[in-house]
Amino acid sequence: MSRRGGTYAGGEYSLALADELNLLIDGAHDYAIYMLDPGGHVTIWNKGAERLKGWREAEVVGRHTSTFYPPEQVAEGKPEQDLERARREGRLEDEAWRLRKDGSEFLAHVSITALYDAVGALRGFGKVIRDITEQRSVERKLSANAAHLRSILATVPDAMIVIDQRGRVISFSAAAETLFGLAESEIVGSNVSRLMPSPDREAHDTYLQRYLTTGERKIIGRGRTVTGLRADGSTFPMDLFVGEAKIEDDRVFTGFIRDLSEKQATEERLDELRSGLIHAARISAMGTMASTLAHELNQPLTAVANYMEAIRDLLTVPNLDDMPMIREALDDAAKEAVRAGQIVRRLRDFVARGEVDKGVEDLPRLIDEASQLALLGVHERGVSVRFDLDPSASPVLVDRVQTQQVLINLMRNAVEAMQHQPLRQLVVSTRPDDAGFVRVTVSDTGPGVPPETAETLFRAFNSSKAEGMGLGLSICRTIVEASGGRIWMEPRAGGGSHFHFTLVKVESET
Repeated sequence: MSRRGGTYAGGEYSLALADELNLLIDGAHDYAIYMLDPGGHVTIWNKGAERLKGWREAEVVGRHTSTFYPPEQVAEGKPEQDLERARREGRLEDEAWRLRKDGSEFLAHVSITALYDAVGALRGFGKVIRDITEQRSVERKLSANAAHLRSILATVPDAMIVIDQRGRVISFSAAAETLFGLAESEIVGSNVSRLMPSPDREAHDTYLQRYLTTGERKIIGRGRTVTGLRADGSTFPMDLFVGEAKIEDDRVFTGFIRDLSEKQATEERLDELRSGLIHAARISAMGTMASTLAHELNQPLTAVANYMEAIRDLLTVPNLDDMPMIREALDDAAKEAVRAGQIVRRLRDFVARGEVDKGVEDLPRLIDEASQLALLGVHERGVSVRFDLDPSASPVLVDRVQTQQVLINLMRNAVEAMQHQPLRQLVVSTRPDDAGFVRVTVSDTGPGVPPETAETLFRAFNSSKAEGMGLGLSICRTIVEASGGRIWMEPRAGGGSHFHFTLVKVESET
């Protein structure tokens, strides 16, 4: 082409501009660009349209635009409606399904522009089509993932808090809202140190900045017990685990939080219960060993009395030759008195907390507390435990701690008896018994009790264990009989034993 004065001549310039425009249109790889006449027939068809829809320009020029619509849309008159709307409004944008030459459909972003000539007459329509099937699929997946994440945050039992690298809260789960007493809208955008008491609150940003600078981990990637601050100003112990994720150049930290308040309260209650049970064991053992202790005290006290009587007789008629014998007798009497005092002191230390009283107790709860101590780790030993508790067999009049000691002794004995058995099943049951009593039964599938041992089973110092003292069942008998009940054993059909004991039932009238 020749140029005149730095520009193309008018006709040449128009042709060059048209060629460049055609190259630009054909170079739009991801866009189908074509023209329609006023009646909706194809007049221009670019390379992008060939790639997207499958028709070559020679095949499609002159065809009506309804060729590219699914049959149901054609039946509804949508092709004509779209052109009419574009003519009326000047431009139409829509997302709708379109057809390819092979009959497959794709989701398209459609733009239709009405074109007019210099005098305002409709010259045709320009259409730009883009395949957004994959884009919308990705968006739907992202939306589904976001919804899934929101559902997790709403239902996960542990509190979850997500913060950015500046310590600002990004996400706050429903469990976190309940735990801290704050709505997500109240805390998002705030510094997470708001959920910490002093001095952690003031030091948190320094800790975070130190980690970002040095990479030294103090809590990230590992669990730690810390203190949290609720909206009402109260504090609570919590188990905190922090994970880290990198998103391009930014980092986010997710904290998983579990409230330890109930766990600590349970541990304190179990410690108190364990202490009480130990004391109850001491008290109960004293009843069993009373005769032995009486014998031990009787021996030195009798010796002291005998020495004193001998000295009295020698002093009836004083004789200096008897003085060495009198001094020796006094020394021996003093030694025996000291021995008696030592026995009394040991007894006093053993029963330092004195007597305990009976009270009205809920039997299922009492059994539950005792089982928490007696059955620790039994599942790992292959023992299955079943409770068959009759609601009508409660409440009872007992010493709570001492009765739990009976249950603990019987349950532990049952577990030990079954340790070498193929079937290990422990059953604790309660039933109303005759004459205002409740029967508690602890059953096992052990080898059973030999007949020669059964007769002396509840006597003191009678044990089948190599290292046992033979006081456990004797203590149980002492406690049960002191409560007004009785204890006995019966063989279990198919092997094992039933250990029964009765407790006084409290009637509603009482």
